[in-house]
Amino acid sequence: MDEPLRTHSRRWLLSRGLAAGAAVTVPVTLGALPASAALATVDMEQVLLACQVDPPKPNSDLTPGAAPHANIVEQALRAEGLLAAAQVDGHYGVATLSAYAAWQRSLGFTGIDANGVPGRTSLTALGSGRFTVTNLVTAGSRTDSYGGMRVNTRTANMLRAADQLVSSSIVLTQGSYTSDNPDSAGTHDGGGVVDIRVINLTTTQRWELVRALRTVGFAAWLRTPSDGFAYHIHANAISDPDMSRTGRDQVNDYYFGRNGLANNAADNTPQQYRVPLTWWERYQRG
Repeated sequence: MDEPLRTHSRRWLLSRGLAAGAAVTVPVTLGALPASAALATVDMEQVLLACQVDPPKPNSDLTPGAAPHANIVEQALRAEGLLAAAQVDGHYGVATLSAYAAWQRSLGFTGIDANGVPGRTSLTALGSGRFTVTNLVTAGSRTDSYGGMRVNTRTANMLRAADQLVSSSIVLTQGSYTSDNPDSAGTHDGGGVVDIRVINLTTTQRWELVRALRTVGFAAWLRTPSDGFAYHIHANAISDPDMSRTGRDQVNDYYFGRNGLANNAADNTPQQYRVPLTWWERYQRG
């Protein structure tokens, strides 16, 4: 999510002659616009959507609404010499992920902060002189918790909001930023992914909880013994910038009405418990 490296980002700006708090005059460089020209606008929420939905696609189909914003980011990566011209197509696929990760590393980011998914700091830096960023998304603290389980602040806020929509209480059996459970296939390695206890809930309550989680912006499924699991709900906070690659691939599955499992079967959620795809920031705006 980039934010832990604010100090480095300040050094990055200083290395370009920009003092903190000073008026900024952007020099005209490759890919930059004259100061008098209007800058393009990049919606970070839409770029993050493309980051999740596009890479697992078997082709280069565009994601409606997200493609124009992904294209502007790709143009900037091309201007930095990190992306081939043929890949500037509005499809935020694996080539764009790799190019953006290289951009993050050039700013000094490592690990999860160089995963190819734009964070607030790196996207703003890439846009300097090229585009402005709207609808910023941040995961918040990575050491927050919900019911004693580690999650980031964004995920904790989403769980609290979902909890207000149901009569039962949300109890986590697995949090985020953990690789303790090999059955999770790496989905919990990053942020935004949790498992929720449902053993004490009725069938109706389980599905109502799935609907509540989806309402606030989770890709959520009820896992059952027929799936090879004990009963629980698996939920991915859509557009979490810290989410692992396997977690993001499950968001792709959710987007296309699949179950998020290796068999790629159709989502078995009853129609009355489904909601249109959304994410936390959009939900908050109402």
